[in-house]
Formats: sequence, C-alpha cells, structure tokens
Amino acid sequence: MSGPVLELMGRLMASYLEAPAKSGYEPFTPSEPTALASTLQVGDILLVEGNSRVAAIIKYLTQSTWSHAALYCGDIFGKRTEEGEPHVLLEAELGQGVITAPLSKYRSFHTRICRPYGLADDDRGKVIAFAVERLGLEYDLKNITDLLRLLVPLPLPARLRRRALAIGSGSPTRAICSTLIAQAFESVRYPILPRIELVPSRRKRREILHIRHHSLYTPRDFDISPFFQIIKPTIVAGFDYKIMLWGDRLKHLGPRTRHDAPEEARPMLAAAQPDPA
Repeated sequence: MSGPVLELMGRLMASYLEAPAKSGYEPFTPSEPTALASTLQVGDILLVEGNSRVAAIIKYLTQSTWSHAALYCGDIFGKRTEEGEPHVLLEAELGQGVITAPLSKYRSFHTRICRPYGLADDDRGKVIAFAVERLGLEYDLKNITDLLRLLVPLPLPARLRRRALAIGSGSPTRAICSTLIAQAFESVRYPILPRIELVPSRRKRREILHIRHHSLYTPRDFDISPFFQIIKPTIVAGFDYKIMLWGDRLKHLGPRTRHDAPEEARPMLAAAQPDPA
C-alpha cells in the first residue's frame, strides 16, 4: 500500500483508539480544580486515569489506574484557551504528537501528582527544556504495526505486558506511553525505576543503578517509583476531617444542607445520599 493510504489508515485507527471506551464516565475521586492548580509545581508529573479505548488497553497491560502522563511546565508557552486559561501541561498524545494543554483538560478525570524529590533547580530547568524542544514533534502513522497490536489486546502473561507497549515501530507507542517524560528525566540522570545490580564487596553489598530503556516506562512507573513523591492537593490545602459533612448526618443539621455548608468544607463534602428534595 502507498504511503498516503497507510497514513490514512493510521489516523483512522488512532481516532478509533482515542474515542471514549464507555459513555457516562465518572471518576471515583475526581480532581478538585482549584486545589490541583495551586498545588502543582514545575517539573511535576500529572498522571491521568483516562476513559478512551487506548486508555483501557494501557491500564490492562500495566495493571494500573493510570493511562496517561503529562509534564507540568507552568505558564511558559504563551498559549491560552478562548477563556484565557494558560496552557501549562506538555504531553504526547496518540495521533497528535507532542502538544501543550490547559489544566482544565483533565478537570473531570481522576489524577495524581508525582513530584521528583530533591531535583535541583538547574536540572529541573533542563528537564523542562528537553521536553519543550520536542514540542510539535509528530509521529509517523504510516507504520501501523503498533496500532494494529493495540486494536487486539490479547491476554498476555504479566512478564510480557510491559514490552507489549514497546515493540513494533515505536512511533505511535511513544505517543501513548511515558517515553517523552522518561527521556527528559534521563537527560539529567534522575532515576525513575532503574535496574538494580547487586555487587558484593568486602564491607557491604553495593547497589549499582542501570537506566532502563525509556520505551519501557509507563505512567504507573512514576506512581510506584521510590524517587517521586505522591502529592495530594486536598491534604496540602489543609485537610481537617472534623469539618467534613457526611450525607447520613445532614438530617441532623436542620436547614443547613450541603449547599450552604462552610466554604472550607465544600471540597471535602462526603455525601453518602442524594440531595434532599
């Protein structure tokens, strides 16, 4: 088949994979936009629980909640939405390549912040620069090997699932896994999940770290990495369990319902029953 035909087939398959896997998706624990925005710092990684067909495949292959990762760069792109919101995320998307996005893109999704611990300011700048230099990079969809593989997510042994996201041409694969972010951190030799070699010595056992190939990294790896902190906006903002309003206790509050609860309690409202009529 000719190049244009393969390109068209690739785009059609990418469009199919990016479509929602199911309608009416509601995250179990959606993000609180204000707290999320005020908590993120440059260099943080935002993990996302997606709802597309390809997200479902990635979550199966990695046995994880997370299907996507974006790098928080701050307001450095000079790009805004029609509402004036700045683009602050840099990410690689299937069928689109490396793009920027506003934080509101993931307002209705379950997210998690992973923060590189102790990353020096100059290395943080290098990580961001590495990723920004690849902004606009497009992926060759004429090679459809990877997309065909993702359309048929056959049951795989656990030891093969990670490599299932890395074999093939690698072009579309890089748009759906965490390769770009892994490469950015590797550029300053910041560890994610390095391979550890144990070397015996006279005094004590030594550990020598070896960098894994970036194509083998997935969003889950930033979550389980011992070198990234898990930052929870609700706690950072000042969590007080005593001001939470539980649905089964609203009937004891008289006219005071969840709608006129104290402002500081609203983000932490834990309603166990529908609003009273």
